[in-house]
Amino acid sequence: MNLRGRNKVSAEFSMSSMTDIVFLLLIFFMLTSTLVTTSAHDLILPKSKAQTVKKQDLTVSISRDLEYRVNDQVVSEQGLERAILAQAANIQEPVVILMADENVPTGKTVFVMDIAYRNRMKMVLATDPK
Repeated sequence: MNLRGRNKVSAEFSMSSMTDIVFLLLIFFMLTSTLVTTSAHDLILPKSKAQTVKKQDLTVSISRDLEYRVNDQVVSEQGLERAILAQAANIQEPVVILMADENVPTGKTVFVMDIAYRNRMKMVLATDPK
């Protein structure tokens, strides 16, 4: 008489489904990471070992040919302060990220910093990590 059970539980574990999921996640993150773009417009930022700021309320960029942009909107030098104040009107404690090309004269960056200082806004100068 055969008293052994016919249903045996296998002690093996199949990793094929786990590897499929890992490869799908890898492909997903590779594709979505290429879709992330910055708002800089052909700017070569100065080199620095400083860390980046996570909170980005308002960006002001100055290109090599002295074109001013406030959150991707082209603004004249005379209307820069008005545009910054309009963008920062509904923000509690605005942080202005200044993205100036490395060939922009220092006087132009100080001009933007002075606008932020007079209006009691925090200013951060964006740099390119080494």
